[in-house]
Amino acid sequence: MSVVRVLALLLVAAAAVAAPARVAAAGACAAERFTKNRVYAACSDLPTLAASVHWTYDPAASSLSVAFVAAPPSAGGWVAWGLNPTGGGMDGAQALIAAPSSGGGYGVQTYAISGYSLGSPAPIAYKTSDLAAEVGADGRVQMFGKLELANGTGEVNQVWQVGPVSGGSIAPHSMVTANKDARGMLNLLTGQSTAASGGGSVLRKKNTHGILNAVSWGILLPMGGIVARYLKTFKSADPAWFYLHVACQLIGYGVGVSGWATGIHLGNLSKGITYSLHRNIGITVFALGTLQIFALFLRPKKDHKFRPYWNAYHHSVGYTIIILGIVNIFKGMTILQVEQKWKTGYIIAISILGGVAVALEAITWSIVLKRRKTEDKAYNGGASNGQLPLSM
Repeated sequence: MSVVRVLALLLVAAAAVAAPARVAAAGACAAERFTKNRVYAACSDLPTLAASVHWTYDPAASSLSVAFVAAPPSAGGWVAWGLNPTGGGMDGAQALIAAPSSGGGYGVQTYAISGYSLGSPAPIAYKTSDLAAEVGADGRVQMFGKLELANGTGEVNQVWQVGPVSGGSIAPHSMVTANKDARGMLNLLTGQSTAASGGGSVLRKKNTHGILNAVSWGILLPMGGIVARYLKTFKSADPAWFYLHVACQLIGYGVGVSGWATGIHLGNLSKGITYSLHRNIGITVFALGTLQIFALFLRPKKDHKFRPYWNAYHHSVGYTIIILGIVNIFKGMTILQVEQKWKTGYIIAISILGGVAVALEAITWSIVLKRRKTEDKAYNGGASNGQLPLSM
């Protein structure tokens, strides 16, 4: 046998071995078929319970068509799949559950799960349609549905579960490791599915990103602005107000840079998901904040002819950073879909700062007007006494 023939046979044999390998790499879900010509753009074999999820996602309409496939622990059991907009576990999950119906076959109902009890069927946070379920040729339950997600959704927390039916009612699922780990992250755009441990890590990074930015751009920088605007009016606070102002701004900037860097890292982890407005505002705030830090080293002396221009620049950029920072924090909360209590807490915090600012505004202006009257002279922008709160 010639060398050419040997090589040809080897190539054929390699191709025969490689073909099944490629099919296996594509995932078992790729071979699953559904009735009524249901076809989905992507699928993922989930890491536990021998389950899989198929979906077609339209980002423009935020419309998700989904099929979930799993085998109940025993014949006539239930299967469930859902999204959790507030966390990575069962509490807060917006679930679809397929269970045997009284008329025969399987039916699908929605559950808004609170805590760790299933509760009764109820509408969920997403508008649903085309809900259906059936038993496939392999004996596994196939559940179908269509959900309308929030605008801009790209990555979601998913949960799935299987359990028995007892006396015609849904019974609790097993608490073995496979059931406890039936959760993770799903990127609807790239198709990447992350198991529970990885999903938890990403969620922690998102929470860290939110906390760092809320504390820095949303609390410390406004506090530093209040100190600079109002405490300088009190003679006894000079020059302590300046050092306190610088300390608030530098610490706030340092923490903010950490939050900004965390956001960049999260963006790299979520290829295909872009929150353009949130990202652009964040970049703007970071750039202006960095400019403010460098401008500190170029601050002219009080009697320098360029000092009024520097003051105007410093004040306008500073207030812009504070306003954009607060706006972007609320944008981030919307993206993270945080619980209302966190939004309420932050609203209370900035409301307190706003109330303090209003009170100090009235107090400092009254002090300035009294000084004007006592000294009987007009404000000239350069005197150390009777200066307006806006001066620097």
